[in-house]
Amino acid sequence: MTRLDGTVALLTGGARGMGAGEVRRLVQEGAKVVIGDVLDEEGEALAAELGDATRFVHLDVRDSASWAAALKATHEAFGPVTLLVNNAGILTQAPVDATDEADLRRIYDVNLVGPFLGMQAVVSDMKAAGKGVIINVASAAAMVPMPMLAAYASSKWGLRGLTKCAAIDLGRYGIRVNAVHPGAVRTPMTAGVPEEMFEIYAVPRIGEPEDIGAIVAFLASDEASFITGGDFVVDGGMVLGPLPQAG
Repeated sequence: MTRLDGTVALLTGGARGMGAGEVRRLVQEGAKVVIGDVLDEEGEALAAELGDATRFVHLDVRDSASWAAALKATHEAFGPVTLLVNNAGILTQAPVDATDEADLRRIYDVNLVGPFLGMQAVVSDMKAAGKGVIINVASAAAMVPMPMLAAYASSKWGLRGLTKCAAIDLGRYGIRVNAVHPGAVRTPMTAGVPEEMFEIYAVPRIGEPEDIGAIVAFLASDEASFITGGDFVVDGGMVLGPLPQAG
């Protein structure tokens, strides 16, 4: 599969879990991928495993200087960025009245400010090329309200809105911007969650990183050339709610 031949991707939070699954799929499709993460050891190991099509760079998405360094490293390795995947994200669980202000700000910095800074960092490359794709990995929690996720869900609702505004602002330059909304996916973030809890949904299983990698690869490809500002929910039907009980 070589739908993404010639694509130079910068992907955040790519060292493990869902991000690593996205990296693997992009490489399989022919892309060159720079893996950005704060998990240096895991990121270096993944890049070594995948070979010449990848590089790892330490990237703190909260910091514009870190973005500039990652962009420079991408240019040196593969050339200008034509695909940005804002995958990095963090989560805490607490009701709104018990959410710590410091946690709220930390989550917003990673989940919302990070993608904003990333888009600003790569847009000049994409404008110069006359094309580009930005994929923001949000959450099913950006589609329906969920308990105990006040900080996380509101950051992802914000990312959903940012995606749509960016799609309007950048479309005239040949840049498409879309949001992917995963449900529960088998990653370190969901470790320990009993899998039988997902049997109540339309697709009765937890998601796999490969499920998210597949939609990311599609949106990055020319097959999605007329799609921008979209919400792509990949959650096995979680946002539809539990299956109704018979009788």
